[in-house]
Amino acid sequence: MKVMATSLPGCLVIEPVVHGDARGFFYESFNAARFAEHGIDAAFVQTNVSRSAHGVLRGLHHQWPNPQGKLVSVLEGEVYDVAVDIRVGSPTFGQWTAVILSEANKRHFWIPPGFAHGFAVLSDHATFVYQCTTLYDGAADAAIRWNDADLAIDWPLASPVLSDKDRTAPFLADVPRGRLPTYA
Repeated sequence: MKVMATSLPGCLVIEPVVHGDARGFFYESFNAARFAEHGIDAAFVQTNVSRSAHGVLRGLHHQWPNPQGKLVSVLEGEVYDVAVDIRVGSPTFGQWTAVILSEANKRHFWIPPGFAHGFAVLSDHATFVYQCTTLYDGAADAAIRWNDADLAIDWPLASPVLSDKDRTAPFLADVPRGRLPTYA
């Protein structure tokens, strides 16, 4: 597998080795030993799958306390996937990075605990897989506004389809610091 650093330390793009022929293809989507060689020592306890239509934007989501590390990928379609560093005290606090994930490139994106995450669907639809390091905790569920001007994320959609939660999420500057992870 090929592991590529992003502009945010700890957020990594993983490109698996794909074995294919006329019958189809095979690739290893996770191997604990190989991921650990690249600093990803994750034990996944929950896997989620979502399907979204073109133009849907989900995010920017996070949990605090009980932050989740996420290994995300796309089984069908294409998304613009974003991670934002929301760790108070981090030298990259408020900075973001993005990657295209698709069924064609078969890439995975590792988003460590302490980052907000979101994606926008670029294809007709997308089937998205999240492997999470901690269980979903409704009491810790939180979001940051997708179009926060201070973050200045370059989303590829001008008018995305949003949930009420995402439409009304607070701006990062308005989130009490005690409701955000801290940089260690």
